[in-house]
Amino acid sequence: MSAIVLGGGDALLIVDPQVDFLPGGSLGVPQGDAVLAPINRLIDLYRTHALPVYVSRDWHPALHCSFAGQGGPWPVHCVAGSDGARFAPGLQLDDAVVVSKATTVDVDAYSAFNGTGLADTLRERGIRRLVVCGLATDYCVLNTVLDALAAGFDVLLATEAIRAVNVNADDGDLALQQMRERGAMPVQLTGAGLVADLALGAAA
Repeated sequence: MSAIVLGGGDALLIVDPQVDFLPGGSLGVPQGDAVLAPINRLIDLYRTHALPVYVSRDWHPALHCSFAGQGGPWPVHCVAGSDGARFAPGLQLDDAVVVSKATTVDVDAYSAFNGTGLADTLRERGIRRLVVCGLATDYCVLNTVLDALAAGFDVLLATEAIRAVNVNADDGDLALQQMRERGAMPVQLTGAGLVADLALGAAA
């Protein structure tokens, strides 16, 4: 294990930790609630270092194109202002910067970078490296990580704090492999902070 030293230029990006994506929600991710405790630990870690926390959310209009009734692949979820669109209870997000995505009827956005101006916002703040976590591994986390890497950010992937939809049984594993191959580095939480997970390290 190799310790990750946090400092200026680091930020935490939490992807879509919303009620509808938790077990029992309209698009619940299996074991999605298991990400909440490690996400709070990450928030505490970043606050301890006075580093910024960002959190994305689906914030859909009622007739969004991703919904099955409009020909999309998913049930109605995360309609703006609804209970299902709320952040998961218990997450310590009071001072987090909220990034809303997929806010218009005819445009979907799995990535927190899609149409949100997030890359420019991070650059303006001097952010160069992100720890990414949240839901779901094989959709919004995957696309957010790939867009972050394409935009030139270094990405650390908090593997304890992600879970997959797994429409197909291996979708989560394939997404993790793809993120590693593109350059994301899996990390784990320890009592002292973050360490690189060398067993799952980024592809050479």
